[in-house]
Amino acid sequence: MTIRERLDSIAQKRILILDGAIGSMIQALDLDEDDYRGSVFTGHPTALKGCFDMLCLTKPEAISAIHEAYLEAGADIIETCSFNSTSVSLSDYGLGDRAYEISVAAAQIARKSADKFSVSGKPRFVAGSIGPTAKGASLYPDFYDPSKRSIVWDELEAAYYDNARGLLDGGADILLVETVFDTLNAKAAIFAINRLLQERQTDTPVMVSATISSESGHLLSGQTLESFCISVLYDKLWSIGLNCSFGAEKLRPHIRMLSDISYCMISAHPNAGIPDNAGVYEETPELMAANVETYMKEGLINIIGGCCGSTPAHIAAIAAKATAYQPRPLPDFSHSGRFAGLELLIVTGGAIHATQNADKNREFLRLAGEGKFEDAADAAREIVDADADVLNIEMEDENTMSRFLDYALFDPSIAKVPFMINSSRWKVITSGLKRLQGRGLAKPVNLRDGEEIFLRKMELISRYGAAAVVTLFDEHGEATTDKRQIEIAKRVYHLLRKKGYPMENILFAPNPPAESVCSWIKKNCPDVLLLL
Repeated sequence: MTIRERLDSIAQKRILILDGAIGSMIQALDLDEDDYRGSVFTGHPTALKGCFDMLCLTKPEAISAIHEAYLEAGADIIETCSFNSTSVSLSDYGLGDRAYEISVAAAQIARKSADKFSVSGKPRFVAGSIGPTAKGASLYPDFYDPSKRSIVWDELEAAYYDNARGLLDGGADILLVETVFDTLNAKAAIFAINRLLQERQTDTPVMVSATISSESGHLLSGQTLESFCISVLYDKLWSIGLNCSFGAEKLRPHIRMLSDISYCMISAHPNAGIPDNAGVYEETPELMAANVETYMKEGLINIIGGCCGSTPAHIAAIAAKATAYQPRPLPDFSHSGRFAGLELLIVTGGAIHATQNADKNREFLRLAGEGKFEDAADAAREIVDADADVLNIEMEDENTMSRFLDYALFDPSIAKVPFMINSSRWKVITSGLKRLQGRGLAKPVNLRDGEEIFLRKMELISRYGAAAVVTLFDEHGEATTDKRQIEIAKRVYHLLRKKGYPMENILFAPNPPAESVCSWIKKNCPDVLLLL
């Protein structure tokens, strides 16, 4: 059996137990600078105390002891000590070039501990922890200049790729993208993981877990929790969930919402309450376990553990409660018609109506083309205020597209809706998709250049977390009759079905949208939408 099959088999029978906090356990060891440096980094120019992941190289026995304490407490899955093992995070300590090495070491330590405790009937698994970094690709460090970012997609994707590569090389069974505060960071991580898994032809389960910044259920980047969920679920995740944030009691309504709209497994590893003035978390193992038990009673979760402030005692208490409850059954419902900006868009009736005020559309495109990006964003806001389902951004210049998106995404009243990146130039489309933390659309994609190029573009659009708007062209040109439109739509649909492409990622854009064509698509292409 593959790792995924083994995990799925267990998860059908019982709730899986994740471990608890590593950072607070390390802090309790009261290590000094020399402990962090060890014998390898005695002359390192930057202070290393507080770089927990570094201990995988300099004090591996301390990390191993923490893993084993959680395994003794009943954890099925232990997380590697690699939360900050990207070149982005480690550069704060002058260790950016050691990211892969530390990731490998972190996974090797956890692997050895998990194997030590694995027995027939209770195998133990290693989840490679991939943290969010301290930089957000959707956040604006300079209020007066929306074009400035602390980090961009390509930097994140490269850093996450090396992090994930090291974790897999060290023996991780699962990759866990956790404590997500900016969905765009998570999408870059998922993209990097997919690239790695495709290269290795392997099917490693991927977990994604967000942290919300307030009880209203928003991420720090401004997205609602529902929009975050729709923005990452395109990737057939093994699980989605929440961690950190606050205690289990306050997290429960948000876990319930995720459970209601997600078709994969649900994980939760909340904090042990709220820390007091001395930084001590308030919930005892008994209290935290009682709060978590409400998740189990409602059938909300498949995987449960702890985050900040939790200890092996907390995990043991939670594991004891879990034995009395069944895991959440996986729902079966259509994934079609769900898009997101900062807010969620659910499309009903099988079609998105992208028709917008033509004059206003031309105005914001003209202003953007003239470099008047703030004015262009103001004009785009008027289109959104007029209840547009999506904002159609049709541009041919990469720089113009990027600069306009900087300003448009800066304004929550515009960014609340999904964006459609519309260009005949593939580079402009990909550049635009790398800026969208939500689930948007990419147009146009068609068979003009043959099946191979078409399929490659469709795959990449899906990996960027968007849906593809397919126009009815083929190698012979645009379909000019209803019959030809139907022929091309049928060819595209069957081609993508054969490749296992997710149908919810497809929108057909017939031109003109004749009733006979639209009716045929609705009847014969389940889950595919129309763009009218």
